[in-house]
Amino acid sequence: MKYIYICLCVMAAVLSYSCSTVKHCRPPELNLPETIAGYADSLTIADLAWWEFYGDTTLCRILKRTLTDNKNIRSAAARVEQMRQLYRVNKANRLPSLAATALADYETNDYDGKASLRDPEFDLKATLSWEADLWGRLRWAKRKGEAAYAASVEDERAMRMLLVAETASAYFRLVALDDELSIVRQTLETRREGIAQAKLRFEGGLTSETVYQQAQVEYATTAALIPELERRIEITENAISLLMGGYPDWQVIRGKMNIGEIRSEDLPVGLPSVLLQRRPDLQASEARLRTALADAGIAYADRFPRLVLSLTGGWENDDLKGLLRSPFSYTVGTLTAPIFGFGRKKATYRAAVAAYEQARLGYEQKVLEVFKEADDAIVTYRSVRETARLKSDLCEAARKYVELANLQYRAGSINYINVLDAQRRYFDARTGLSNAVRDEHLALVQLYKALGGGWQNE
Repeated sequence: MKYIYICLCVMAAVLSYSCSTVKHCRPPELNLPETIAGYADSLTIADLAWWEFYGDTTLCRILKRTLTDNKNIRSAAARVEQMRQLYRVNKANRLPSLAATALADYETNDYDGKASLRDPEFDLKATLSWEADLWGRLRWAKRKGEAAYAASVEDERAMRMLLVAETASAYFRLVALDDELSIVRQTLETRREGIAQAKLRFEGGLTSETVYQQAQVEYATTAALIPELERRIEITENAISLLMGGYPDWQVIRGKMNIGEIRSEDLPVGLPSVLLQRRPDLQASEARLRTALADAGIAYADRFPRLVLSLTGGWENDDLKGLLRSPFSYTVGTLTAPIFGFGRKKATYRAAVAAYEQARLGYEQKVLEVFKEADDAIVTYRSVRETARLKSDLCEAARKYVELANLQYRAGSINYINVLDAQRRYFDARTGLSNAVRDEHLALVQLYKALGGGWQNE
């Protein structure tokens, strides 16, 4: 009966310790909103895999190579393997360990005033040891390893999400620069034709030299835009090459920008709770919070005694020939308890609790940042989509303005300066529309990323 009472007391102490361990570690306070930017959809575009979300096959090939050859993603994958192996170590620490020892010793003692003494010894032993996890130190260590491994997995997914967004954004900027360069070259050809016509009219005495010089100024102004655009194109190509794990001057094969592409105005964004699950960087932050909690548990359990049981068996003899006829066994139970450490272990536990508090507040801040990022992405996409629609109307009106100005100039009802003004407005409208479509693509990329899309494996 006495032994049963002792066992019950020990079990009660073990069960009560877990509550004491985390009583100073408050759970995060999220108070999630009911909607995201006014939306509460049951579905989200983030559920689409990146190869489904980006329909451009050329872009998908670039993304596939990026996720395969990028050095940062390969480093993140190596860290996942590292944390997986360390997690295995923490799990194995809870199991008994078996060690074998083979020893041959020949000791000679020649003390003053005594006869010389020779003491040979031959051992062949195996030791089985196991630590009784009375206070949960090893269990907390296992949970810490599990949380650290989960954080590394989510970090790798977050890296994938970031790389997909960065690569897609660079691709759309590159395609937009190509389109802008094409517009400039087409405009330059129009300017060249304008110079030829102005020269004929000037030499024929129909117009003054001022008109001819104006045409040359417009041509030179347009031509000066090409070197800067070519520089930006090459730099963007180099950026994509770096993301793909290649050296600069890699020829990036790409498609063309579809100015007439129309996307749905209302895109499903999901529920707030879904956003918490979809964002891998948020999941990584939550895993680090569990790691900090496990550190507090380890520090708390380290304040109590440790019980290690070991059993050693084998053979021991002072003569090698009789070794196997000399069995040996040794059993020991070691109870190690801190008595007086000047408050070191208590201070370590308090420091771990403070570290958990930092992780908790960091997680809460990360949640706020994620929702702000999602809200900003939704607002930005709606704004740039409306801007692209208005720019399209402006471009069409400017095109008609140029046609009418050319007709009226040939009829002699307006001056050439009015034609140049119409051409400038049309050029600005075309480049503005190209940039607006680019911004729409970029905003959609950021919305997809903000909602947690892009980390899936193909």
